[in-house]
Amino acid sequence: MRNRAALAGVGILTLALAACTQAPSAPPDTRAADEKALRDQDAASLAAWNSKDPEKVAALYADDATMVIPNAPAIHGKEAMRSGLKEALADPNFKLDFSPTGAEASKSGDLGYVKGTYTVTASDPKVKKPTVEKGNYLIVYKKQADGSWKIINDFASPEAAAAPAAK
Repeated sequence: MRNRAALAGVGILTLALAACTQAPSAPPDTRAADEKALRDQDAASLAAWNSKDPEKVAALYADDATMVIPNAPAIHGKEAMRSGLKEALADPNFKLDFSPTGAEASKSGDLGYVKGTYTVTASDPKVKKPTVEKGNYLIVYKKQADGSWKIINDFASPEAAAAPAAK
């Protein structure tokens, strides 16, 4: 009899504890705010590139970021980007324009991307005349501990070979 009472007591206690235990609540869905932040960061990126300041451009990227641009080997790491971009940004004909066509953030709120089209004008290294290249880009961002977004992967793909700029 005591065993039954003890078992009944344990069963009731177990049910009571189970009823009190709640599953952890899901984190809030911040995708809309994160996607707006990504679009805002993309606009700030355009301003940084057109400032032609390698420090401002490098500040957009995470320390271990990768950049893949046409006709060049992949650049790994912020330091390599900073030194590799100095020559391109010093080009008097350099101008970059891009327009996002989409942005999406992960439900977890730690990753996102922006995709779009770009046009870059730069001097042809052989003849020093301006050329124009149009293409598509995909930039992957990672949210940092301070809440800012940094680029971790930057890919550009031309639609065709660069052509002489219109006069």
